[in-house]
Amino acid sequence: MISGYVIGESLRPGAEFGPGGLRLRKVGRVDVSGSATAEQPSYWSLVEWEADGDDVDGLARALAEVLEPANGWYADFVAGEERVVVFAGKVFRYRRGDAAGRAEAQAYGRAVGTPEHQLDWAE
Repeated sequence: MISGYVIGESLRPGAEFGPGGLRLRKVGRVDVSGSATAEQPSYWSLVEWEADGDDVDGLARALAEVLEPANGWYADFVAGEERVVVFAGKVFRYRRGDAAGRAEAQAYGRAVGTPEHQLDWAE
């Protein structure tokens, strides 16, 4: 099982994330006005999803193609013991708990403008 989420506002205008086999788990809206940057909206739509199978690369590529590159938006998901962190055009895969793999993804996030406090995905 592969499971993750994407922030609706992180998608490029006109982009669609809908790879085959994707199932919606939950959609929610949260107030992030206390932590959003001036360039980010104050409310985010969280879309939780899951998929059977093992096409981790396909899901990661699909996300990398639809994410907005401005502001360092990213999405992440879990596939077994692997954590996958996806930025626009860039994918990081590492074994959950691998501090070096996590640090590499976080360093990239900083370089593309992800605010430090938002580099907080769960392991």
